[in-house]
Amino acid sequence: MKSLTKFMDSFGAILLAIIWISPLLFAFWAATHSTSDAVNLNVFSPWTLDNFRVAWAGAPWLKYFINTFMLVTVILIGQFFLTTLAGFAFAQLQFPGKDFVFILVLMQLFILPEVLIVENYAMISRLGLFDTILGVGMPYMASAFGIFLMRQAFKGVPIELHEAARIEGCGLLGILWRVYVPLAKPTYLAYALVSVSTHWNNFLWPLIVTNSPETRPLTVGLSIFGAPENGVDISVISAATLMSVAPLLIAFLIFQRQFVQAFLRAGIK
Repeated sequence: MKSLTKFMDSFGAILLAIIWISPLLFAFWAATHSTSDAVNLNVFSPWTLDNFRVAWAGAPWLKYFINTFMLVTVILIGQFFLTTLAGFAFAQLQFPGKDFVFILVLMQLFILPEVLIVENYAMISRLGLFDTILGVGMPYMASAFGIFLMRQAFKGVPIELHEAARIEGCGLLGILWRVYVPLAKPTYLAYALVSVSTHWNNFLWPLIVTNSPETRPLTVGLSIFGAPENGVDISVISAATLMSVAPLLIAFLIFQRQFVQAFLRAGIK
């Protein structure tokens, strides 16, 4: 019975892996073959890299990459700053209405970002941040998920370390920086992975608040590049898609062990 269960678990995992990776494999196949060979799955057709050259020449991809890198960096810095302070306050400080405020923060998890698009658009416009990197990233900086994650990590820090730092003369910010932040590094890494992958692939909000290549991220640039009015060439579009996701895939392959260890340590804490 145990062997059958183990076989079914392994078979299910392999099947899910094949289903998940099959679109990526087809994109790779299409990007390295002509359109007709890719669609007809001609196994003996010659391989080519011309699709990548055509795709790269068809849009300002370098600018899109820089914009996306700046966007995820700005968002992550803002999230680290706000979630660290809020998580520490909810974990270790006492103030009236703390539990009620924390429940209000968690309610953000149940609200779809699309529901707030109109209000966010109006706010960004009033602040004069329309069509800017900061305007794209600002609505995501106060993350309820990040606050909850940091609160849980900080609550796991032994109170003895907190008291020892206070006896040594550290203030609250000193205790936070010297005690809590170093012990929560696995949680920061795990959260950074989620944040970067999420906002690297974010599409709807950047599409609404960007109008120029100077601020346009990869996802919006890719959608415009693959628009029907520009002509649909599945091989060239697949090549552009692979270029867009390549940084995340390469980072995952290089740091796969660190990624898994970060999530495990964050979960244990």
